[in-house]
Amino acid sequence: MESNSVGLVTPRTFTFGSVEEPMVLESGRTLGPVDIVYETYGEPNADRSNAILICHALSGDHHAAGHHDPHDRRSGWWDNMIGPGKGFDTNRYWVICSNIIGGCKGSTGPVSIHPATGEPYRLAFPVVTIGDMVEAQKRLLDHLQVRRLYSMAGGSMGGFQVLEWALRYPERVRSAICIASAARLSAQAIAFNTVGRSAITRDPEWHAGGYEGRGPEQGLATARMVGHITYLSEILLDAKFGRRLQSADRFCYNFTNEFAIESYLNYKGSAFTERFDANSYLYITKAMDYFDISRSYGPLKQAFARVAARCLFVSYSSDWLFPTSQTKEMVRAMLCNSKPVSFIEVDSPYGHDAFLVEEEKLTRIVSGFLEGVAR
Repeated sequence: MESNSVGLVTPRTFTFGSVEEPMVLESGRTLGPVDIVYETYGEPNADRSNAILICHALSGDHHAAGHHDPHDRRSGWWDNMIGPGKGFDTNRYWVICSNIIGGCKGSTGPVSIHPATGEPYRLAFPVVTIGDMVEAQKRLLDHLQVRRLYSMAGGSMGGFQVLEWALRYPERVRSAICIASAARLSAQAIAFNTVGRSAITRDPEWHAGGYEGRGPEQGLATARMVGHITYLSEILLDAKFGRRLQSADRFCYNFTNEFAIESYLNYKGSAFTERFDANSYLYITKAMDYFDISRSYGPLKQAFARVAARCLFVSYSSDWLFPTSQTKEMVRAMLCNSKPVSFIEVDSPYGHDAFLVEEEKLTRIVSGFLEGVAR
């Protein structure tokens, strides 16, 4: 294990609400009791003012850094960013990451047991929003006695949560880092989510959400393949795969996977079905589709007047899912309100996934920003 790793970590569960006193969702429906699974890295200072909340993207979870056991080959999804001397330096900060509600990694979601039936919720689980996810995170921070976050950070859907926090609870956020994200999903992004959900719901093994066991594996794999294409750039795909054939020097003239890119996407799709639930994919992508700052808080200039946090926005030159133009929209809204804001577009060939791949660049950016917050 690396010397600058957070080492072995143990997930914990916080439960709030009940059938009698449930959490009221934005839809008007209720949920209770609610479990939130989370991990922490580093130590809190005396007044817990050094807390940083990490928000994960669609396929992420609470396990952002370290290992669950000594033989665990996979570290947390942002392990290169969280730890001693890293971007989120656990020698200085107390870092918290929780699994969103609606997910399938321990927090209450469609795979959880419905208290009224003793069976999994499945499609009886209410549709949740980014705002609902943030509300659940707030309950967790209240439990952890964090009155005000030193900072918070997230990429993609994690960025949605960062923005929602800064707008909904401005007094609770000292600084915010929004990476490869936007004020709303574009019609194009909603279209890709729609195709993914359609692949799942048209799989004969979906059974209207009532599947047992592995369920609609083919549909979920296809959804992941479609989604994964949006995370990469044309430059990267051409450089990594081009038109290279997988295992032959001539065409087979059939419908097997001949091109290297076909085999890669099939591998990514199949691997995803081993660790994710199809119904959760439906719920989370729907929450992403619903997110729209202007719909909830008014035009961006008006909405960002609420923000009290010092903000850092990071975009990537080859990200066509959340292009830089969408980030600049938010930066302009902050500047119009004379809010403290920093912005950088990172030149990268890695597309939307760059914030998970080029962590060395992001470390320099984040470290400098957090130092500035202290000053």
